[in-house]
Amino acid sequence: MPQSRRPRQDRGRRRSDLLARVAVAVPAAVLAIVFADLGGTAWMVLMIVLGLACMNELYRMLERWRPLVPIGFLALAGMCLAARYGGLREVLEVAAGAIPALLLALVLGARRSGATVSIAGTLLGIYWLGLAFACAVLLRDLPQGKGIVIDVMVGTFLGDTGAYIGGRLFGRRPLAPEISPHKTVEGLFCGMLVAIVAVLVARLYQTGFLTQGDAFGIGVVIAILGPMGDLFESLVKRDAGAKDAGNLFGAHGGALDRLDAVSFTVVAAYFIWAALPH
Repeated sequence: MPQSRRPRQDRGRRRSDLLARVAVAVPAAVLAIVFADLGGTAWMVLMIVLGLACMNELYRMLERWRPLVPIGFLALAGMCLAARYGGLREVLEVAAGAIPALLLALVLGARRSGATVSIAGTLLGIYWLGLAFACAVLLRDLPQGKGIVIDVMVGTFLGDTGAYIGGRLFGRRPLAPEISPHKTVEGLFCGMLVAIVAVLVARLYQTGFLTQGDAFGIGVVIAILGPMGDLFESLVKRDAGAKDAGNLFGAHGGALDRLDAVSFTVVAAYFIWAALPH
């Protein structure tokens, strides 16, 4: 292939990749905003569905660890139900109850070999994903929770897009080549800047419940934790030997690939907003 044709083909491939990302992201964002506006049981049901989709992908990646999938599924659904009809205490009670439930399941199944890694793999899904989706339900039920949920989604997803575009345009220095070889330091800083600005701009279209200082603080937290969630999932995938968590979105991976960053940011946003006076 002539050398002169490669840059043009690379640019075409990148443009196509970006358009495909937008084609996936826009309908997903509309769906999330509609359900966030509905709140209540509808939002909880969406969180359970998305949470189970992410957990299923995680457990498939960790299949050699033999996680107890039904226990994980029941715990995640129970944590979201506890968040909707109880509170943080009830969520933690369900999470804690998963440990004796795992022991009982292993004893009744007479499984001894590999029991430790089976427990570890199952609890990874429960404490990572179960807590994240339960916190999304808890956050939506707080005063002005709908606005904060939207701010978190806007900051996280636009920050991720900013990191992708910034890395494509300016990326030179690898961020964590052993974990995710395509991420760059330049992309990270572009994404962080976009996340902060996105939350500050989103605040301008809301009803004034969020001060500029609070919006900046939430934006900074999202800017820091969003990339950490992305890298955390990349680390799990690398250890599992998987390129993508799933294929729900075709070439753009699975639900976990799209929600890895928000699984970190929504937890922090809940505890920050719950602690602030309203």
